[in-house]
Amino acid sequence: MRYDFYAYLDRMKYIKRWQLMRSMRAENIMEHSHCVTVLTHALVTIHNEVFGGNADVLKAVMYATYHEVSEVLTGDLPTPIKYYNQSIHSAYKQMEKSAGEKIANSLPEEMRPALSQYIMADEQSDEYLFVKAADKLAAYVKCLEELRSGNMEFSKAKKSIEKELHARKIPEVEYFFKYFIPSFELTLDELETL
Repeated sequence: MRYDFYAYLDRMKYIKRWQLMRSMRAENIMEHSHCVTVLTHALVTIHNEVFGGNADVLKAVMYATYHEVSEVLTGDLPTPIKYYNQSIHSAYKQMEKSAGEKIANSLPEEMRPALSQYIMADEQSDEYLFVKAADKLAAYVKCLEELRSGNMEFSKAKKSIEKELHARKIPEVEYFFKYFIPSFELTLDELETL
């Protein structure tokens, strides 16, 4: 018997993001997922430790780790296309769901329940809402990186993503913006002098 699950995950490094834009540095969904996982952990930690919440850190981090897995089969559909209209968005969501199920089914049966719960995330949970915020935050951080490199192609994206993040009125995101985002605009030498 052969199980393909981890081979599918390994292919995440081949799926490029930001396909419609010229990037100074290419980004794939494997590294993006790592970034979203770290940022999700940060937001949930802020929620629990700063604001007295009780979100499940493990669940949130695992949702983030696997949030792009379906794109191994679907590719990363650019945002303007994905959200062009409700019909396209609904069809793509269904395609992502089917791809996620196919990938989850490539696990041994005894492992499936333990992992498929994270691949097929509860999108209404508080934990998943932090993943969605971290996903947007990761896109914002990518914009900052590109702009630092002199790539003005990302200036409009930065403004619209920042506006959308603030419009969500998530205290944990606002905290992150206040205390952590300024450092993303510094060079390594500047970080070391703080």
